[in-house]
Amino acid sequence: MPSLPDEKTQLIGSKCTNCGELFFPKKDKGLCIHCQQITLEEVKLSRQGKIASFTIVLQPPSGGFYHGPVPYAYGYVDLPEGVRIETQFTGDFNTLEIGGDVELVIEKLYEDAEGNEFVTYKFKPLKD
Repeated sequence: MPSLPDEKTQLIGSKCTNCGELFFPKKDKGLCIHCQQITLEEVKLSRQGKIASFTIVLQPPSGGFYHGPVPYAYGYVDLPEGVRIETQFTGDFNTLEIGGDVELVIEKLYEDAEGNEFVTYKFKPLKD
């Protein structure tokens, strides 16, 4: 989340300075799983990408861990840096299409019994 109201939210990943491999989410340990070097650094990822795949989920997952609304759109977004992000989508599900342009947003996922809001990142179609 941004620390100041006018800051744009960005996802943080890791990039290996040795082989260039990108990871999301950010890895706390500095070991690159591709080249086995301890050369990872934090990188800010693009706010826009393209839909790689998606589905509309009509029932909540079993196990009781998901407390968000149903139905919801879920899938993958390819960012220009070459990393693929697993995500939920927001906005009009009818505008989702493979290869469609999307932008990062932050939204409330749910509110617990004590009134605490839980937020998450999602991607929204640019032509919504």
